[in-house]
Amino acid sequence: MTVLRSASVYVRDRYAGRLDETDEGYVFTYDRAYLLDPAATAVSLTLPLQSAAYTSRYLFPFFDGLLPEGWLLDLVSRNWKLSPADRFGLLLCACRDCIGNVSLREAES
Repeated sequence: MTVLRSASVYVRDRYAGRLDETDEGYVFTYDRAYLLDPAATAVSLTLPLQSAAYTSRYLFPFFDGLLPEGWLLDLVSRNWKLSPADRFGLLLCACRDCIGNVSLREAES
């Protein structure tokens, strides 16, 4: 499996894990140190805390749901010169400062 792009996932500005786009789909893995914190909370109800990686052929619905819709999606796509079909690219650009407690940033290699 080849990782194409990665995002660092933050919960309340604390690093919680990593979301990878691969040639086979998507992988989300919680950070080991985050899991050891008794105050850690899950990214979503559909991605409860666990040490095993989550995998999916499609972008996880929770992360896809963070993306803007309608005219705002059109605006973000035009401003960042991204296709509305590039859901992962849109996540990296539009979800640095999301409404709610989860945000994403492009992961450093």
